Amino acid sequence: MSDNMKSQPGKTWLVGAGPMAKDYAKVLLSMKKDFTVIGRGETSADEFSRATGVPVVAGGITSFLTAKPGIPSCAIVSVGVEQLYQTTLELLAYGVKSILVEKPASLEMSEFTALAEKSRLLDAGIFIAYNRRFYSSVQAAMKIISEDGGLRSFTFEFTEWSHRIAPLKKAPGVKEKWFLANSTHVTDLAFYIGGFPRKIECFTDGDLPWHPSGSIFTGAGRTDKGAPFSYFADWAAPGRWGVEFLTAKRRLILRPLEELHIQELGSVAIQKAELDDRLDREFKPGLFRQVEAFLDKNTQCLPDIHYQAKMMPVYFGMANYR
Repeated sequence: MSDNMKSQPGKTWLVGAGPMAKDYAKVLLSMKKDFTVIGRGETSADEFSRATGVPVVAGGITSFLTAKPGIPSCAIVSVGVEQLYQTTLELLAYGVKSILVEKPASLEMSEFTALAEKSRLLDAGIFIAYNRRFYSSVQAAMKIISEDGGLRSFTFEFTEWSHRIAPLKKAPGVKEKWFLANSTHVTDLAFYIGGFPRKIECFTDGDLPWHPSGSIFTGAGRTDKGAPFSYFADWAAPGRWGVEFLTAKRRLILRPLEELHIQELGSVAIQKAELDDRLDREFKPGLFRQVEAFLDKNTQCLPDIHYQAKMMPVYFGMANYR
């Protein structure tokens, strides 16, 4: 990048033109933000423009950068999982200082380390887009945990539906690392509220043709907040995502994650909580508040690349990856 490269204050680049990028565009349009969409193929670009009314610069990020456009205030990376790392690297090298990249940002341990180091050297912020952190149900649960004097313990399940995933057409290596590519939505949420797992014991069993490292996952540990936790998932049996947080007064059940159900101490009744979830119904759940936090630089609720790199040994252990 040239030192004379002009900047574009207030400009956002949205890299990608797939389904998730359409959700981002809907949010950015509602916020009346100035943004440019950079897609790769002509077909997906045309589909994006028809769906959103927003033009797309096709040809991919590498081609786009050869025209030496001004550096934006920030970029949102919403490309395929297999392209997240390289796209983020190119944006960093070009001089973009604030990047929101779709989870998990990479599938390889070494690439997380490399991104974290480049982020540090270039004084750039890379944040991982785990939108479940911003669900109305999660915000309400966090408030209750604070009111009740803190978290005592928690448990979570990240069962994936193998019969749905097996036939999906994905790039080589993506389904083999499906825990990182998808299940970390749940684990990130659990540890975001429960704390970093200082101690953890992991067990796996079985395998699947598309996920040879395991099909049953279970374990337990304790976080840096002192909260004991356990987890379970069986990808070849019925189940669903869910997290339960326990305080001295209440059990907070997020199953599905978009809803909050509460069991009071001394009662077996489970009541569904009333939520102000208008934004979660109008937009993809959690996305509006996530984008808002990123653009406003209110990033304490977003995991950065250093945190994600720190979590990788935990995630690799949970999924039995090598």
